[in-house]
Amino acid sequence: MQNNTHPQYYLDAAVTCRSCGNKFITGSTKQSISVEVCYKCHPFFTGEQRFLDVRGRVDTFQKKQEIAKKYQATVSSKKKSKKQKEDKKVKSLKELLSEI
Repeated sequence: MQNNTHPQYYLDAAVTCRSCGNKFITGSTKQSISVEVCYKCHPFFTGEQRFLDVRGRVDTFQKKQEIAKKYQATVSSKKKSKKQKEDKKVKSLKELLSEI
């Protein structure tokens, strides 16, 4: 077997949460770890409904949703106006007689 193939394992690795500042000890190959969200501030564990926005992804998604709603409204209004134009077409004699 080869010597020195495994990294150093630290039993007292310190983990620090960036959002709430919580600190706890665990085992790891790194001596100190910094995490974005821990078990004390994660929405799944706290029961809160909030967005974990790391790089503005939630904001960009919501902007895209608003743009899509505006686009959908314009498309539906165009369809309605087109349908109204079709309804205003002159009917033939056969169509008029079939309505009676």
